[in-house]
Amino acid sequence: MLEYSKQADERREAGALECWCLHGALGMASDWRGLAKRLAAAAISTRAVDLWRFLEGEAMTLPGFGKALNAEAGNEVFRGSGRALLGYSLGGRLALHALLENGHPWQAAVLVSVHPGLESAAGRAARLDADAAWATQAFAGDWPQFLHAWNAQAVLGTTPIRDAQATRSLVTRRREVARSFMEWSLGGQAPLWERLAAISIPVLWVAGEHDEKFLTLARRAASLSPRARLAIAPASGHRVPWENEAWLAGQIAHFLQSGAL
Repeated sequence: MLEYSKQADERREAGALECWCLHGALGMASDWRGLAKRLAAAAISTRAVDLWRFLEGEAMTLPGFGKALNAEAGNEVFRGSGRALLGYSLGGRLALHALLENGHPWQAAVLVSVHPGLESAAGRAARLDADAAWATQAFAGDWPQFLHAWNAQAVLGTTPIRDAQATRSLVTRRREVARSFMEWSLGGQAPLWERLAAISIPVLWVAGEHDEKFLTLARRAASLSPRARLAIAPASGHRVPWENEAWLAGQIAHFLQSGAL
């Protein structure tokens, strides 16, 4: 049964293993419903987190989010046998910051289409400029045009995450969406490559076989963490959770139930 908590978070109880799910840019907690149903069939409970609620108040840095999410999870009474963190794209970068905090509450992680950080100052500056333009469009521009421009990016492919009506409803979160481009910009993120070795829990890095850029990033990242491994999604681009949902659910279930948790 689907339950709601923490405003727009969605929780599905199914078993002793629990997976917290962090959506991507312009995402919603409801984006995980299909995957959550599949994981429930494998006796894995899920908690889909509404990332926008973290941007409703004071400034929230990437490390600050990691601390806040860990504190939220750590302060909840947990009677299960293991808890994992799943992050897609922006949600994966946020998940990385949670995993790099000392004393975090996670026993395993799945990172899908994730960028650990730009290593050149010029690259970070260019990304900050690009994200500032996205923020302006999100906050003050024509919302349908902004959505069209975002989804027209070649890296995202053509697979929709949700129906058009649900996507349009994100306009109620346009302030938080705009803030995410500024406060959680890849351009403002310190490169995390040298810190990946500090992640001692099992990590499954996932990338689509047709997403060349992120597949290269995932290969490198998986080689740097002591207990990490790589899974390549067949016939998939950047949006693996929606392009190949059944495959990903199977990979997550096998990963979590074969010793990761």
